[in-house]
Amino acid sequence: MLSKEQNKALTQVGSGEPMGELLRRYWHPIAASTEVEKIGTIKKLKILGEDLVLYRDKSNNLGLVADRCAHRGVSLEYAIPEECGLRCQYHGWLYDKTGQCVEQPNEPEDSTFKNRIKISGYEVQELGGLVFAYMGPAPAPELPKWDLFVQDNVIRTIGYAVIPCNWVQIMENSLDPTHLEWLHGHYFEHIFEQQGRPQDEWPITKHHLKIGFDEFEYGIIKRRVLEGQTEENEDWAVGHPIVFPNYLRVGDSGAHSFQIRVPIDETHTLHFWYTCFVPAEGVKVPENYPITFYECPIYDENGKFVTDYIDGQDMMAWITQGPIADRSVERLGTSDKGIIMYRQMLKRELKKMENGEDPKCTIRDPKENTYIELPQEEDKFSEGGLLSGVAVHWNTRYAPNLTEIIEICKGGTVTSNV
Repeated sequence: MLSKEQNKALTQVGSGEPMGELLRRYWHPIAASTEVEKIGTIKKLKILGEDLVLYRDKSNNLGLVADRCAHRGVSLEYAIPEECGLRCQYHGWLYDKTGQCVEQPNEPEDSTFKNRIKISGYEVQELGGLVFAYMGPAPAPELPKWDLFVQDNVIRTIGYAVIPCNWVQIMENSLDPTHLEWLHGHYFEHIFEQQGRPQDEWPITKHHLKIGFDEFEYGIIKRRVLEGQTEENEDWAVGHPIVFPNYLRVGDSGAHSFQIRVPIDETHTLHFWYTCFVPAEGVKVPENYPITFYECPIYDENGKFVTDYIDGQDMMAWITQGPIADRSVERLGTSDKGIIMYRQMLKRELKKMENGEDPKCTIRDPKENTYIELPQEEDKFSEGGLLSGVAVHWNTRYAPNLTEIIEICKGGTVTSNV
């Protein structure tokens, strides 16, 4: 249980708020590269409580600046991309990628007024089909090259959803192993029963005998032992990581996936499911095979939660806790020790930041950032893994080319253009 004041400190993400300042020390994905691949594209978005526009200028460079022109406050969503920046459509003020005003066409030629005008501007980089932003103090750390972003010979898909709740309750779900047997086990059986489907399509109902959590260099390793397993099983011996502060890594030999939770504001989260499908041994993925980008539904046509897939069940659980979970009324048990550990880590890293230190997962040395391999169990879903058919119960069911991906990974050929 937390006090209301402690809960507020944990969940506020705006500039000047302690947690908002901590989150600004990290690179966050804000869009898929395909959303802004065309020169002249402008995408309006909100990240960490700030209204911004992401654009690709005529020099094919990306920029990220505040949404409002400093002159009269018009939105730059409809601005004019130039060779090196973004020009306000209202009176022609031109901003470079740092947000500095560099031209004011209707001011005197010798005026220095423009030198005193600046809006927010942030660093952006592309990696693995995503656009990342850094909104913290200079100098920016390295954009971490986690293995899934740079791995060779895989097929990538990116799912997304805008989830109407605070990012922390989404992350806490990742430190809660026992919900697997209930939300994704017994509840799945109930859903299948209601739909008249064979329940053995998704038989995750084994009871947890033991759960464990260990801190490692990049976050927390989550472990479990289920009925019929021993500690020699990879679920315990290897486990899978929560990468601090806002990544979950899951999967098996057939596919590895990141779940990335990016706060939009206190009550909305931009959620990415970033999946790498791994082909069978000896199978080569077609060169330049596209990264598909798709939306994962939260509600059906009647406004009810879509709960017949794993990620839909998770979203139902996250959202029904309320826009910001009230932790002053919670009752944590012994199975919630991972949640407690994560909250303690957040508080600890906040103190490090306030003391002028780099928080956890800050990478400064480029030599340490060529390929960062993360631990991951490989036999989670038995022989064949996600490619055996389990993929249809994850967000990947909504990838428009899932059938083709599975065929390619098994050694088949490309039959369509995505």
